[in-house]
Amino acid sequence: MRTVLVVAAHPDDEILGVGGTAARYAAAGARVYALILGEGQTSRGVHREDIDKAVVAELHQNTIESAKAIGYQEVFFADFPDNRFDQVDLLDIVKVVERQIQDLQPQIVYTHYSGDLNIDHQYTARAVLTATRPIGAYCVEEVYAFETLSSSEWNFDYSAQPTFRPNVFVDISAYYIKKEQAMRCYVSELCQFPHPRSLEGMDVLSKTRGMAAGMERAEAFMLLRKMVK
Repeated sequence: MRTVLVVAAHPDDEILGVGGTAARYAAAGARVYALILGEGQTSRGVHREDIDKAVVAELHQNTIESAKAIGYQEVFFADFPDNRFDQVDLLDIVKVVERQIQDLQPQIVYTHYSGDLNIDHQYTARAVLTATRPIGAYCVEEVYAFETLSSSEWNFDYSAQPTFRPNVFVDISAYYIKKEQAMRCYVSELCQFPHPRSLEGMDVLSKTRGMAAGMERAEAFMLLRKMVK
């Protein structure tokens, strides 16, 4: 039985980037988990403490409801400050990821693309690559980067990092309904089209990635590392 770990920066990234693929793994009998590093929401006030803790608690409840729709066995929250990962020592983030990898022993890890606009996504990607380095009793065999609507496509600084260029496509045609159902749980995160983080935006992207690979709908990934033993 395979174990899959999705390491995401914010609540809803685990659905936007890999929800259909996670549902496909779960349906096939894999153990699928999510680690959400950031608390979410608290960057929307002038100060972090401006956002009531009840708002964050409600968001996390949305995550739990969303996870049930996908088939995540459990979701773990690290509660790092939202959109302020650059104010946290990277080592602290790495250690949280390392601890989950040690506890869960996943063979497959999914995380953000390092070239995303969002600073938390960038730090998450760096932390995961550090935590999955092949040292000692190494369990992770495959590491993939996913794209995140309203971040991956909004980074127009092409001089520093190439755009997201997928080389792995997963057919989620039979699982898209689960992804949509899960995303509907995030009432505070969904926006109105043409904002990319909308149900319509998600629909368009799944069909666009599907067309690139001869599928009805797909999620696209960049294979970062694969170990064949």
